[in-house]
Amino acid sequence: MSNIDPVQDSLNAVESAVAAEKLSETAAENVKAWLTENRYSEYQDAVVDHIQKEMWQELDDVFWTIIPFGTGGRRGRMYPIGSNAINDRTIGESAQGLADYVSDYHGKREGLSCAIAYDTRHRSRHFTELCAGIMVAAGFKVYLLDDYRATPQLSFAVRAKQCDCGIMVTASHNPPSDNAVKVYWSSGAQVLPPHDKGIIDRVMTCQEITVTPFDQALAEGKIEVVTQEIDTAFTDAAVACGFEGPRNARILYSPLHGVGAAAVLPLLKRDGFEDVHLFEPHANPSGDFPNVPGHVSNPENQAVFDEPIEMGRKIGANLILATDPDCDRIGCAAPTTLDPDGPWRTFNGNEIGAILTQYVLSKRAEANTLLPDHYVVKTLVTTELTRRIAESFGVRCVGDLLVGFKHIAEVIDREGPDQFVFGTEESHGYLIGQYCRDKDGAVACMLMSELAAELKQQATTMHDYLCDLHRKHGYHREMLINLFMEGSEGMAAMQRLMRSFRENPPKQLAGINLKQIRDYGNSKRTELLTGESFEMEGPVGDLIIMDLEEEGNYVAVRPSGTEPKIKLYVFTRASADESARDLDAARTKLEARLVALEADVRAYAKTNA
Repeated sequence: MSNIDPVQDSLNAVESAVAAEKLSETAAENVKAWLTENRYSEYQDAVVDHIQKEMWQELDDVFWTIIPFGTGGRRGRMYPIGSNAINDRTIGESAQGLADYVSDYHGKREGLSCAIAYDTRHRSRHFTELCAGIMVAAGFKVYLLDDYRATPQLSFAVRAKQCDCGIMVTASHNPPSDNAVKVYWSSGAQVLPPHDKGIIDRVMTCQEITVTPFDQALAEGKIEVVTQEIDTAFTDAAVACGFEGPRNARILYSPLHGVGAAAVLPLLKRDGFEDVHLFEPHANPSGDFPNVPGHVSNPENQAVFDEPIEMGRKIGANLILATDPDCDRIGCAAPTTLDPDGPWRTFNGNEIGAILTQYVLSKRAEANTLLPDHYVVKTLVTTELTRRIAESFGVRCVGDLLVGFKHIAEVIDREGPDQFVFGTEESHGYLIGQYCRDKDGAVACMLMSELAAELKQQATTMHDYLCDLHRKHGYHREMLINLFMEGSEGMAAMQRLMRSFRENPPKQLAGINLKQIRDYGNSKRTELLTGESFEMEGPVGDLIIMDLEEEGNYVAVRPSGTEPKIKLYVFTRASADESARDLDAARTKLEARLVALEADVRAYAKTNA
């Protein structure tokens, strides 16, 4: 390559790379934009350098698409350049687009404000200062949680400071390579239609990003640090959602190298728990997540509990709790017998949700504060055991929701926060109370601890508590299958597979015929025996549910909104009569069915992706 015109040389090299199939056409278009458009001028040298070094695979990975807004905001792998990476440009576009939309929505009035918080990930603080500077330059007052803080604390801060929007810099449980921003509306919930589309339109057409230097904005009082104020008010609001009862359980807690200790430990102490132990190997805040398996701090992963369970046995713990890096979700493990030195088992997200639904409703019923117009909320891919528990207490279950806690938040405001009792989703997210509009790992830890203490006093276990629910309502067993499909080829495979499920679904799974397909993408319900289709009420989104002929057995399929994968949610159930008669037999039958279902859906996916 010559040194006469590096940009033109680079453009020529891009064309040659496409011809040689070293670079996809979509990546080439985005690379050309970053080489020639003024808005990307500060990144031009870095793009040229990559091209001169023929880093075609790296360029294809970070330019093959424009990183989207999904169910949790804009999330992805960090890289200094690229439209499909998290960097100063894509984060800056996100904040600028939010500022422009909110400002226009409110008629560019004065007095707009935004709350901002961040987690322990690499560059989270840097991206926070960038976002704060952009919001200030756009005329916003910024309320900053100036230390590692939990996502529900950001949601709470938006509401407490009556902000017009909020930004949380976090990639939740993603690998250390990733980061993200979650964008919140004035309700404290993540943005919903029509605001999400309006913000996305502004982000995608963003030209100039204007930034006020962080230190200058702080000195001028345009950024106000509210960490201590929000910590106190958040704990006050969350502890008010607890219930009276014993507090003598021994709790072992892991923040999985994230922010959770700042929210969970003060809350448990305020709720009366004195025997709480911090699992030290996971206590250090670190974006590398060094001491968890695979360096992925996901409380859904049973392996993150292996070492804490060893410690739990040594100290005689009654319950082990873990929160993900931004402390909006929890996982837990408990002894299967009254002997903490014996076997332990973790609970999946559906089981925790059912346990907490039963606990909250039973405590409300005991206090005579439960009325027929009260309701619990869940998503379409969350166990129906939650619905059956709610109905057994004579309250409603609003469950026809797409994935994402923002939809639960929307129901709370639509149906009335005074009647809201509990919200749950299968991906380990839970909420009680009115103080925020996002799932809260801290308050879920408090409720699980309260129940553990109550069960200890009753000389029974958390597992027995769950078994009683299965005997009463039927044994429910679920499984999540992730089909990872990376890169541009993966996206095409995901689209093919979703199209196949819609147009040519399997005739049977695990030896059971399919009865119908519920397609929330086109609001159609199709009877497979007759081929007849009917209009279907409910939300509209890229979700397909395949109902088997045996009631309570179905498979839901959707592309992930935050990661390059298709998620399959497998649901099985044995009747209440069968489960009450012999729970072990029902469990054995459904475990075998799950194995068969997984094998069949994986085989179908391999053939049709």
